[in-house]
Amino acid sequence: MPTARDVLTPEALSLLQAVAQAGSFAAAARELALVPSAVTYRIRQIEDALDVLLFDRSSRQAKLTEAGTELLREGGRLLLEIDAVANRVKRVATGWESELTIAVDTVISCSTVMELSQAFFELAPTTRLRMRDESLSGTLEALTLGQADLAIGLAIEPGNAAGIQTGVLGDLQFVFAMAPHHPLANAKEPLKDDLLQKHRAVAVADSVQRGTAVTLGLLAGQDVLTVPTMRAKLDALLRGLGAGFVPEPMARPYIETGRLAVKQVQRTTRLVRLCYAWRSSAAPGRALQWWLAQLESPATRRALLEQHRT
Repeated sequence: MPTARDVLTPEALSLLQAVAQAGSFAAAARELALVPSAVTYRIRQIEDALDVLLFDRSSRQAKLTEAGTELLREGGRLLLEIDAVANRVKRVATGWESELTIAVDTVISCSTVMELSQAFFELAPTTRLRMRDESLSGTLEALTLGQADLAIGLAIEPGNAAGIQTGVLGDLQFVFAMAPHHPLANAKEPLKDDLLQKHRAVAVADSVQRGTAVTLGLLAGQDVLTVPTMRAKLDALLRGLGAGFVPEPMARPYIETGRLAVKQVQRTTRLVRLCYAWRSSAAPGRALQWWLAQLESPATRRALLEQHRT
């Protein structure tokens, strides 16, 4: 009879992920170009070796049991470790990482990140790039959990996180904005909290998955529209769906053309110091070295904060 070590292969763990994501053995089989009986047989092999049931088969859906959920969680971690080992081996052989993942906070200029990516690919490296949209403490979390190698636009200080180094990106000014037809656009300044509380705020969701989400600039009891990115927040403000703080460089074109109004509030003006951070537990590969070299340029740092295209 096969043992747990025999059946817990990367292919088997990937199969488990596919079934859980597809919701049924048949759907997973279609995605993997296999017959359903082959998928069922392989899952049964894992269950027999571990002497547990991984899926509840009492309904038409393939629902994970508690044991299956735990194996999926730990299996995902093992697959990431295997990828990390392959990455390190590749880096030792060529100096280039096989993949570099960059977590980019949604306050950062997307067009500047793409320009940097274009310049990077012109070097013809063997490294693949993977970009992650993150917000608030989720940007740091992606780095500390090993889901990213570099994070750009951190508003949350990493503190004494092991194996993390940081550099200052710059200060980002936020303004309180709303559409010119929004009721607050004609209110007397400075806007007091009791007035703001009567109107819907637009807020960007913290993309953190495991920690406590951070909320900034919201008042207790205030109606809130939560959106996934700062670009989505800007769109909501332009439509008059609420009011809120946005980066001044991102809002500037709309302020200049009269599509956004800016008002002073009673609370302290928001000036946020942003930084970038990278994992430094081992010698950086050539791809990470290239990105860090670009971030040493004041012009690049300024562009990342200010050059937003409408």
